[in-house]
Amino acid sequence: MLAQIGRVLKYFIWLLLIPLLLFALYTWAALTWVYSSGERAGYVQKLSQKGWVCKTYEGELVLVSMPGTQAEKFHFTVRDKKVAKRIDETVGKRVRLIYEEHKGIPTDCFGETGYFVQDVQLLDKQ
Repeated sequence: MLAQIGRVLKYFIWLLLIPLLLFALYTWAALTWVYSSGERAGYVQKLSQKGWVCKTYEGELVLVSMPGTQAEKFHFTVRDKKVAKRIDETVGKRVRLIYEEHKGIPTDCFGETGYFVQDVQLLDKQ
């Protein structure tokens, strides 16, 4: 009887463990595989730390193409605290954000957007 319970328990453990491992592998792949990378230039309008459990920095970059036209907003995520501090120092100044786009991230725990900023460069030295 105990041997049978042990086999059933082992079956349920594997039944729970395999999907959990597959989810972890998928999440790792989504966070490490870069779909696209690029740069955006504009003015950082907002940067704030968000999240109940997983804290990330979420921000907005205002892209101004021509005077008098409607400004477009680029929403981005920063996971590195040092980069977030450098971006926070440039709020309101013209900057270039270097980012990577990741597709298929399963939860918002890693960021609200798929655009993860890796670096920031100040364009207008004031």
